[in-house]
Amino acid sequence: MVVFKISDDKIWEAIKNDILRQSTTINLIASENYASEEVIKTVGTVLMNKYSEGYPKKRYYGGNQFIDVCEQLAIDRANKLFGSEHANVQPNAGSPANMAAFFALTDWLRKGKKIMGMKIDQGGHLTHGSPVNFSGILFDIVPYGVDKETHLIDMDDVRRIAEREKPNILLAGATSYPREIDFEEFGEIAKDVGASFMTDISHIAGLIVAGVHKDAVKYSDVVMTTTHKTLRGPRGAILLCKNKYAEAVDKAVFPGMQGGPLDNIIAAKAVCFGEAMKPEFKEYGKKIVKNAKTLAETLINGGMRIITNGTDNHLILADVTPLGLTGKEVEIFLDGVGITVNKNVIPYDTRTPWNPSGIRIGTAALTTRGMGKTEMKLIGEWMITALKNHNNQDVLEEIKGDVKELCLHFPVYKNLMREYNDIK
Repeated sequence: MVVFKISDDKIWEAIKNDILRQSTTINLIASENYASEEVIKTVGTVLMNKYSEGYPKKRYYGGNQFIDVCEQLAIDRANKLFGSEHANVQPNAGSPANMAAFFALTDWLRKGKKIMGMKIDQGGHLTHGSPVNFSGILFDIVPYGVDKETHLIDMDDVRRIAEREKPNILLAGATSYPREIDFEEFGEIAKDVGASFMTDISHIAGLIVAGVHKDAVKYSDVVMTTTHKTLRGPRGAILLCKNKYAEAVDKAVFPGMQGGPLDNIIAAKAVCFGEAMKPEFKEYGKKIVKNAKTLAETLINGGMRIITNGTDNHLILADVTPLGLTGKEVEIFLDGVGITVNKNVIPYDTRTPWNPSGIRIGTAALTTRGMGKTEMKLIGEWMITALKNHNNQDVLEEIKGDVKELCLHFPVYKNLMREYNDIK
């Protein structure tokens, strides 16, 4: 792996420090992962120099013959990987990709168009209808949530709301929902009420590919996924759809939402998809879920209240108030010992999003490092011990040392660290 030392001392210092941070701390952010060295190398290529407005063989600039090769590979691999009829690999991120999908499915007509998505404070994403987001500003939002007791999606309630409101788009998918989503049943409801069915599988795309989560593409009109979470690719997104929506989706992305795409990122997406086709990726997906279940069980034994009492995917949503703490406090205390999590609201939370009752954690990144059930138990126990002793500096320093030692046994980027040591 090639690492170039840059001459901007301040930026180089920040890069060096983040290499060390990523290498010596435990990353439990559910929406993050470690891209492969091949993906990182592809991102840092001269492909970033090119303007390529348009699509393969239909560009507004000359000199795109090799860009076309990369993008067509990404398209073909995406379709093969997910079993989709059409793929647009140009979206720069998940939010604008969702926006493009909404416009494609509503013929760019916003007034009076209803989108039925999951409430953000019960598991949905900002772009699924939050009033402060474009989705809530431009469209009429019909929300659905989870049962107050079980915290599971009540499909009977989803059907009742859909039959009453007749949304134009029924959207399934979540950002902090720890259980499997029945996309087939969602699709049946959408069909029965005359809605387009869209899914956002950003968090679980890698699990679907690995066969450890129910499929979404088979039942959806349009699917959006980011490429950097459980897929382990570069930061970015793609849209998958049935052929009948291909033209509308492509026009919504370009020229509707974007100009020139990021060609180095598209090439890196192609690399990512190629890696996800390998047999070992299925084992990786299975291990993610096993690790999440083990970590959840360990935290329950330590006194945390785990929403839905467990998980079916990579994600755990925990209520930390039984420990006498808030989500913000837990994020700060754990960061102090080298364990990175994010504060998060839990369903029917009485606290604010900036200081909520819970935390959201995930096991995709640690699984990439090669950690397994033994390490999950250790990490869960360290988390509980650190939180119960957050005022005891001696205990915290001991855990911080243990965390660093564990991380060094499971290096993130061996070649990167080797070259970093040579040029630091």
